[in-house]
Amino acid sequence: MTRLLIHRRSLYVRRMSEQQGDMPELWMLSATELARQIRTGQVSSREVVQAHLRRINEINPVVNALTAVLDEQALAAADAVDQALRYGEEPGPLCGIPMTVKENIDVAGSATTQGIAALRDAIATQDAPHIAELRAAGAIPIARTNMPEFGMRWHTTNGLHGATRNPWSAEHTPGGSSGGDAVAVATGLAPLGLGTDGAGSLRWPAQCCGVAALKPSLGRVAQSDGRRPTPFAFQLLGVHGPIARHVDDLRLAFTHICASDGGDPWHAPVPLNGPPVSRPIRVSMVTAPGGIDIHPAVRHALQRAADLLTDAGYVIEECDAPALERAGEIYTQIMASYGRVQRKQPPVETVASDDFARFWHVYEPIWTRAQGEPAFDPMMERAAIARVWSDWFGRTPLVLAPIRTQPAFVLGCDLDPVCLSDFPATMRLAVAVNLLGLPAVAIPTGETDGLPHAVQVIAPRFREDLCLDAAAAIEARIPPFTPIDPHPNLASNSSATVA
Repeated sequence: MTRLLIHRRSLYVRRMSEQQGDMPELWMLSATELARQIRTGQVSSREVVQAHLRRINEINPVVNALTAVLDEQALAAADAVDQALRYGEEPGPLCGIPMTVKENIDVAGSATTQGIAALRDAIATQDAPHIAELRAAGAIPIARTNMPEFGMRWHTTNGLHGATRNPWSAEHTPGGSSGGDAVAVATGLAPLGLGTDGAGSLRWPAQCCGVAALKPSLGRVAQSDGRRPTPFAFQLLGVHGPIARHVDDLRLAFTHICASDGGDPWHAPVPLNGPPVSRPIRVSMVTAPGGIDIHPAVRHALQRAADLLTDAGYVIEECDAPALERAGEIYTQIMASYGRVQRKQPPVETVASDDFARFWHVYEPIWTRAQGEPAFDPMMERAAIARVWSDWFGRTPLVLAPIRTQPAFVLGCDLDPVCLSDFPATMRLAVAVNLLGLPAVAIPTGETDGLPHAVQVIAPRFREDLCLDAAAAIEARIPPFTPIDPHPNLASNSSATVA
């Protein structure tokens, strides 16, 4: 265990024990526990929101995870929850719980910028369907979170709000594109974050920041209400989902984001829990996806997860994911051909920052090569790959796999052609899950050299319950990794731009 790891663990334990009666501060608690305490009158929703606002004022200037703090609206919503409880009314299962929301998801009265300076005043007139559902269940949007421009980098920075910083290390990425939510949750700015995942964008930041995330099945959560055009690639490959510190919180949020179709033609009102599967549950562990070596730290995290699942009664067997290389190519072809809203793409320099333009000029030829042999019909090939994976799941209903086969990269890596060249291969398992519309849960399993690591548990479509159960079994057998204070180096050399 490294000196940094000892510092982090002792810091968490010390802050827990320093509270009166060994009670932790409110910002350290899970969403599930906070909802219980609010409902039983141990604490008010206003007190919970105020505790998180104080934490935000202390920490966000260092990490730059939040782009807009909705303090007045959040306090008013908290007062409404408290009043409902006083009058014996039902405030909802997430009664008074603060949440953050990524800036590519509509929250009424705040800007949906997508990290783009030209959209700084694009104020949403109503909530996205699943945000409206969460509000109805009692959750309270407390802030908007940072993201890369267009959600198209695996690092969170943009020309509008600057860079979000990984609280574990000033030198490493927090991931992207839902990096703002991952950092916010990891540092206790909120117990719950809502992001999106079109190419690992929930799971990769979870790996970089040591938190949990759920990428739901295609069709579970309404994505579009038809008020703006949505490219086919994002309808097919992208989903909305939660980030949290605890699996129970993922489950709580997931339960309340699936009911409304919001006018989304992909929405499928499928029961949240599927039929029982044979016991013991068999799990395929992918240790060399597509023949690619994985980093020793990632391999260690994967093996630890396998050991913990074995202890919980699961049966682990090593194998490779079928058709993985072609799945990555088909994903890239669909995104390249159908990931835009206009026939002719404007020059990137005219719509994005110089930093993003630099990234895209480096990555575009790598992206083009990653498409492989053009498919006659990519959706036909997708169906064939889906059939192979369905047969695989028929033998082992769960897959345990890396998210990215490498740990959080050093800042600047995604602007370097050599470093960036291996991204399509290292992210194949993440994007295969998007291509096939499968659910996956990212769950942290350990720390190496001061950085957290996570794995993903993948299941057949609409079996989020199996993923969540397995992730909960892992979580129950390891100590908590978050919330944490940012590494002292961040405060000493912070250059983030805070809105």
